[in-house]
Amino acid sequence: MSRDEGAAATVLLAFLVGAVSGAALALLFAPATGDETRKFLKDKAREGRDRAADAMEKGREVVKEGREVLSEAFERGREAYERTRRENA
Repeated sequence: MSRDEGAAATVLLAFLVGAVSGAALALLFAPATGDETRKFLKDKAREGRDRAADAMEKGREVVKEGREVLSEAFERGREAYERTRRENA
């Protein structure tokens, strides 16, 4: 499970670095007025925030599913232990 969390963090970091790099390049090379540039940055920031929120929600779902699987596996292990213990007693 920790590998999945690390992968998700890597993807999020890569997204953020890409977003910042893209915004910087857009500012350097865009022949737009200040108002147009501010609107562009505002739109991109909103888009990035929405994507980050989606990624966080998906991450929460993955963690929840992982907890459920782990809880079920733990319970099955406990039942198997008790069954074996009773059979060998």
